[in-house]
Amino acid sequence: MDLTTFISDSNRLLDSLPAGDKEHFLADCDTVVLEFGQILAEPGEEILYVYFPVDCLISLLVRLENQARLKVSMTGNEGMLGTPLMLDARTSPLQAQVEGVGTALRMSSACFLSHLESTPALAKLIKRYMNGLFTQVSQSAACNYYHAVEARLARWLLMTHDRTSGDQLQLTQSFLASMLGVRRSSITLAARALQKRELIDYYRGNITVHDRPGLEKASCRCYAADQEIYSQMVGPAKLH
Repeated sequence: MDLTTFISDSNRLLDSLPAGDKEHFLADCDTVVLEFGQILAEPGEEILYVYFPVDCLISLLVRLENQARLKVSMTGNEGMLGTPLMLDARTSPLQAQVEGVGTALRMSSACFLSHLESTPALAKLIKRYMNGLFTQVSQSAACNYYHAVEARLARWLLMTHDRTSGDQLQLTQSFLASMLGVRRSSITLAARALQKRELIDYYRGNITVHDRPGLEKASCRCYAADQEIYSQMVGPAKLH
């Protein structure tokens, strides 16, 4: 399986719909610009909109008792925000925050539910996506427990690279630490190790990917598993 970066100028999940269904769905979407740090959902609050990222990144976070937050998932142009609606839930269980500025396709929850009822292909696609998302979150939990920080960092850098255009990644120590569930000092050591191997360049939250094949080799097996899961959901990645 080719694990080269996949970049799309639209949303890959919606690209998997039959042409007619996709056109009908997009007619009811608005294109919105999302800013860094923007909160799109809060735990317990009503879900007003669903989002399909085009070139932005959205993180899902769990709030802990000490006010800390742990990132449990990241969504880019391969997915969507608002899946609880598929389970007849009207409120969000997690906080959703924009981690990478860019555009997204937005639709009201009521309109989305209407499309689900009238478009069987859409409902089937979102259910497959949800199944893959649950599997991916479970994979991440096991990965964080068993694998070394350096390999896990390589995995998340690859996942971010897949969802952005170009080789420049804006990822702060705070973001990476909360995504991997480790201290910032551990991120610094792991990033320096990858930089020493000339796989990346790392400076104050600015990461440049220099050697993607090498980064794939440095990653744990979980990255390849992520790709295989998504390929089963919506088909092989579309490459530029």
